[in-house]
Amino acid sequence: MGGDLKMGKKKYSDKIGDLFEKSLVVTFDSIEMIVKDKKNVKQYTKQIIRNLIKQNKIKRITKGFYTSHEDPSLAVFCFSGYLGVQNALSFHNLWEQETVPMIITSRKVRQGRREVFGANVIIKKIDKKYMFGYEYYKYPLENREIYIPYSDIEKTFIDMVYFKQPLDEETLENFREKINRKKLSNYLKRYPLKIRERVLRLGNL
Repeated sequence: MGGDLKMGKKKYSDKIGDLFEKSLVVTFDSIEMIVKDKKNVKQYTKQIIRNLIKQNKIKRITKGFYTSHEDPSLAVFCFSGYLGVQNALSFHNLWEQETVPMIITSRKVRQGRREVFGANVIIKKIDKKYMFGYEYYKYPLENREIYIPYSDIEKTFIDMVYFKQPLDEETLENFREKINRKKLSNYLKRYPLKIRERVLRLGNL
């Protein structure tokens, strides 16, 4: 991108181009900060974004969030959450089924299915006190390697129970083989008895 962005003064195009080169996801506000000395800054920022989208330089993920890439998993950075449940099962090789990105967030957003770059993304809400148990794992993105938040194996197991997702015997056996029982036990201390009992029963723990 950089200097070849044709959208007005070169000082803006270079800075905005650099921003998209360095950042996986760019917010409306961060672009607005670059052109803050312009009159009608909000309208000017909107016009810049429209031009970039029209030129196929960037894409809109959701309201106020943009990227120069085309991977729906990047939506996780728009909701301050992590990728989990069935999506995390696939990531951790606990089953072989293909899944859509499933974002767990405590933010007040609409739950359910959304379309990002022509693909489905599912949003699930969780209480803020359960926003833990995820790590940033290496993730291949086009021609670069990035880090993206996924629930770890122990939190994935708990979330599957919490969200009442079906677990077949083969997947349960995979969990039993790979789960860190001490970490799981520490996580479960934060949950009500009913959830703890179901997790321990399913895990034969």
